[in-house]
Amino acid sequence: MTSTPGHPRVLVTVTNTTGRAVAVRGLGPWLARLAPARARGDVSLAFVTDARIRALNRAYRGADRPTDVLSFPADPSHRPVDGALGDIAIAVGVAARQARAAGHTFGTEARVLALHGFLHLLGYDHEHDGGEMAAMERRLQRRGGLREGLIARAHAGAR
Repeated sequence: MTSTPGHPRVLVTVTNTTGRAVAVRGLGPWLARLAPARARGDVSLAFVTDARIRALNRAYRGADRPTDVLSFPADPSHRPVDGALGDIAIAVGVAARQARAAGHTFGTEARVLALHGFLHLLGYDHEHDGGEMAAMERRLQRRGGLREGLIARAHAGAR
């Protein structure tokens, strides 16, 4: 994907496969605006049921439990394939519970999770990168008006 005037470097399409209304106003454009300068390509973000994310987590990560967000890069080298960076799945039920626990709205939680998933599409891996993803997440969450990121929350909960 080439950035041209009027055409974003990153295009985010948000869909709903939960069967229920899930409205997170402006999520796609918000995430595209936060994209690091090197990011190029299309991203598909789907809100899914907890059962669906559990099945995906079991199939792709070997963990038989629901999780909040999963990312599926279009290519293991994290380069766009036919203009696509990859897909992000967010579990609606998990996100709603986490929003209540964090004391913010579902929309805010969706942004926290979408940002985290997007960074994984770009090749960041907080489990093995020595803090690079955490630093990028902090930088972008501040730019995006979020008070915390998923990695910082996980570390605070582990203390």
